Amino acid sequence: MSNILANILWGVLGLVAGGFLGFIISRWYFKKELKKNPPINEKQIRAMLREMGQKPSEAKIRAIMKAMDEAR
Repeated sequence: MSNILANILWGVLGLVAGGFLGFIISRWYFKKELKKNPPINEKQIRAMLREMGQKPSEAKIRAIMKAMDEAR
């Protein structure tokens, strides 16, 4: 009986430790990717609009940024 309880305890402990390590590693990887590929900013939107032949007005840029924030 004691052996079964010890196995269950080790299993639960392993799951908790694995979950914690998985969280730490995925958080580190996500931060690394965000640093390498930052989210789009206003400067990039201006360049995109110029390439499409449109005049990048502040109102249009703010509307695009707001739409992107709402989509997240």
